[in-house]
Amino acid sequence: MKNQYINREISWLDFNARVLQEAADNQVPLIERLRFLGIFSNNLDEFFQVRYATVKRIAQSEKTGKKVLGGIEASILLDQITQKVIRLQKQSLEILNAVEQALQKEEIYFIDETQVPASQHAFLRDYFIKNVSPALVTVILSKERPQDFTDNTAFLTVKMQFRAVLEPTYALIEINPELDRFIVLPMENGRQNIMLLDDLIRYHFHLIFSFFDYESIAGHMIKITRDAELDLEEDASKSYLEKISESVKDRMFSDPVRMVYDNKIEEDTLNFVMRKLKVTSTDSLIPGGRYHHRRDYMKFPSLGRSDLLYAPIEPLAVVGLNLEQPLLERIQEKDYLLHTPYQDFSYVVKFLRESALDPKVQSIKLTVYRLSKLSHVVSALINAAKNGKKVLVQIELQARFDEKNNIDMANRLEAAGVQLIFGVPGLKVHAKICVIERWEKKKTKRYGFISTGNFNESTAKVYTDFTLFTYNQKILKEVNKVFNFLAVNYKVKKYKHLIVSPHYTRTTILRLIDQEIANRKAGLPAGIKMKLNNLTSYKIIDKFYEASRAGVNIQLMIRGICCLIPGVKGMSDNIEVIGVIDRFLEHSRVYIFENRGTPQLYISSADMMTRNIENRVEVACPIYSLELQEQILKTFDIGWRDNVKGRRINGVEQNSLNVNGDTFIRSQEVIYSYTQKLVEECS
Repeated sequence: MKNQYINREISWLDFNARVLQEAADNQVPLIERLRFLGIFSNNLDEFFQVRYATVKRIAQSEKTGKKVLGGIEASILLDQITQKVIRLQKQSLEILNAVEQALQKEEIYFIDETQVPASQHAFLRDYFIKNVSPALVTVILSKERPQDFTDNTAFLTVKMQFRAVLEPTYALIEINPELDRFIVLPMENGRQNIMLLDDLIRYHFHLIFSFFDYESIAGHMIKITRDAELDLEEDASKSYLEKISESVKDRMFSDPVRMVYDNKIEEDTLNFVMRKLKVTSTDSLIPGGRYHHRRDYMKFPSLGRSDLLYAPIEPLAVVGLNLEQPLLERIQEKDYLLHTPYQDFSYVVKFLRESALDPKVQSIKLTVYRLSKLSHVVSALINAAKNGKKVLVQIELQARFDEKNNIDMANRLEAAGVQLIFGVPGLKVHAKICVIERWEKKKTKRYGFISTGNFNESTAKVYTDFTLFTYNQKILKEVNKVFNFLAVNYKVKKYKHLIVSPHYTRTTILRLIDQEIANRKAGLPAGIKMKLNNLTSYKIIDKFYEASRAGVNIQLMIRGICCLIPGVKGMSDNIEVIGVIDRFLEHSRVYIFENRGTPQLYISSADMMTRNIENRVEVACPIYSLELQEQILKTFDIGWRDNVKGRRINGVEQNSLNVNGDTFIRSQEVIYSYTQKLVEECS
């Protein structure tokens, strides 16, 4: 059967188009719209570094005609991606122009180097000399001398023309990512001017190039994106930490995969710079407007304008737990569920801090994938080690784009006496688990938590995730088995409760789907609901198709990539797919199987992707508490009925609004209200 799957790269671009829809939505506050443009741009950067780079390697391989996901030849797919990205980039520029015009009605103006009022010249000159000039890297380009440039940095390409010299001189000025991209000028008569760093630099060309007697000078922006794949050398004399560190440094000079440029740049300047940066015709060349590196809009300043931002929400309490009282005693009585950012991530930190001080706690084991740069989690673990606890941390050094931060954290933890393990060769450790051992009544008892999200205070403010706190000794015994596998990975463990990748997830999920097929055929209640970030595994998709043909109703909430095509007669009639994009990033993974009317629920770190199922260490944990099951089912149902921020995926009208019911339902607001009601009912 043809067209059974959507190509994953194309599906990813469709996901980023949903992000762009938020930037275009007039109901979204203006500054938040700018920040969504930043998210769109940041996503696109990572896409080219990872996915486009992978397809490019396939296209350049010796295996002529090799197919990639979805059956499209690699070279053809590269062209399809480029054309789709050009369209999306054009849309993003149109949206940016519309937002800037709307901001002018709020007396907020973006000015360039030709529009600076005389009254603000001194401020900008002082700002440039003190904050920008010392940090600039300016390179005069040479035809003869080889020169290297780092990745993912935007540049101003400068062309200087001289009176008596035909040949121009070219230079590159690096836009330092550590500098504020937006300079907020002093307000005058109620008008707020903002200048981009690029224009501030253009405005001071005469200072930067004061020793060149040029007749004319022009600066245009370009941005290079390079392959982000780590190349780990086989050197037995080096530690894994050293290999990762060196590979991250080498990434700075990896092959370019995309070049975005100002379409007003002169052709001779563009060609010269392309040669210097080693950009070839096989790389994705994308013309754009005057400004690039728009991911910086993610940090666009608030300007003291709360009316142009989302109203802040106060994280709620977990009913039954008190941050001012011991948590372990309460967790001993029953399971608790934390749902961030609706509820306070501080419960995770409190759990670890309490364990660090409790004289009865003997050990703490935790997995780390992504951490905040100022991590309270790390501080708690160091605190525990200094108090004589045995602390073991599995830290994933290959968490993409967080490698450097994780290396720094690993060095801090090791210096404090924390035992570090780096997982299994060839497998990333993506599981989000913690177990502590406590001496109680002459026995060792375990407490712990299993999560769908990273133990990161920063992302917990914007990522929706579930974390289960439990005293269930059977579950925690198996969590401890996972840590034993990480330490001694030639012994494959067996599990009755957890679903653990890479050994059991695929077979278990397929078996659970088969169970629903059998229930449906027997006339018993059957159905599947899943909330995921991504669905790309063909084996899982094929099993979903089989279940659909058997009459099993399947509801999939997928934020990102989805290779499944729903609603196709004879293949996927009984499958619906929606995705929710709103102020919070939907990150939790939930598996729900109807199971004859007695639902089986799991929260998990794993998406339905081959990499998660077969090439990573992942953990899905059952939810046995009927009270917590009800909470998860309720939040899924609210999300499913979202007709304000929910979009239909891979249907006839891609990314169209999820038309569902007569009442407007914006799920993230309703979930917050639902959680708030739970707190009020128990207060």
